[in-house]
Amino acid sequence: MSAFFDTNILVCAQQAGGKADAARALVAGGGKLSVQVINEFTAVSRRKQQREWREIAEAIGDVLTLVDPPLALTLDQHNAARALAEDHLLSFYDALILASAIEAGCDTLYSEDMQHGRSIGGVAIVNPFLKSA
Repeated sequence: MSAFFDTNILVCAQQAGGKADAARALVAGGGKLSVQVINEFTAVSRRKQQREWREIAEAIGDVLTLVDPPLALTLDQHNAARALAEDHLLSFYDALILASAIEAGCDTLYSEDMQHGRSIGGVAIVNPFLKSA
């Protein structure tokens, strides 16, 4: 199984509690993410969690030691995301993450925000925090 991580999995991994433990275990198992995920993580960490730049850099560095090198954003991904958003009624940024997961050849996208159990383009969307997951 090849996993792709949505931003909210990285955000949860930086918190405390059972959900955070589950997120850290997922990331520790390896997988893939995109530069978009790192950018969103940075924005959330700074704006919503008021983290210092050094803390953000350390958290990203820790994640990057566990996952494959991040996928760059490309015009092809942008175009694929627009089509996915239109065809599957997704937000553009969710569609962009899904397009990256598809391009990376992943079969699972871990996300707390997207529709659990849905499969698009050969990628199953899984909310790892649901008891049924």
